[in-house]
Amino acid sequence: MATLTDSRVAFLATDGFEDSELTSPWEAVQGEGASATLIAPEGLQITGKNGHVQHVDLTSDTAKADEFDALVLPGGVVNADHLRLDKPSIELARSFFEQHKPVAVICHGAWILIEAGVVDGRTLTSYPSLATDLRNAGATWVDEEVVVDEGLVSSRTPDDLPAFNAKLIEEVAEGRHAEQTA
Repeated sequence: MATLTDSRVAFLATDGFEDSELTSPWEAVQGEGASATLIAPEGLQITGKNGHVQHVDLTSDTAKADEFDALVLPGGVVNADHLRLDKPSIELARSFFEQHKPVAVICHGAWILIEAGVVDGRTLTSYPSLATDLRNAGATWVDEEVVVDEGLVSSRTPDDLPAFNAKLIEEVAEGRHAEQTA
C-alpha cells in the first residue's frame, strides 16, 4: 500500500454532503499519513445529510490549490448543487486541474467539475442521474465502480468507497499527472 506521508489533501464540501463520501476518504488518506483539510464556502462547520458535523479549516475564497497535493469532492445533491453555484469553489477545483494534481470525485460531486469546465474529453462515472449532464459537457460517462482518467478518480455511490479510496490513495502517491489539465 502507498504511503502519503507529507501529502496534503483538500476536501471541498458544504452542508448536505453525503456523510460517508467525506468521512471514508478522509480516514483513508489520514490512515496513509496524509493531512486532510476541509474547505467550504463559509462557516465554522458543515453538516452532512445524515448529521455528521465536520470542522471547516479554510474557506473556498482563501484556499489555494498550490498548498495541496490533491482534491476530493464528496457528493450529496445539496452539497454539489450549492458548490456549483459558488465561484471560489469552482475556481479552486479548476486550479487543481491546471496544476496537474489528482482530483477524486464521487456521486453528485461531478457537477462541480462540469461548472469548472474540466470534463470535456474525459472518461468518468458518477451517480447515474448525472450521466446526461456529463455527456452534454463533453465527457464519456461509464457505469463502473471506479474510473481513473489521468489523475481524475471518479465513483458512483457510497457502495463504491473501498475502490474509490484505494484509487485515491494510489493517485495521490503518484503525484502530478501531466495529462491532468483544465
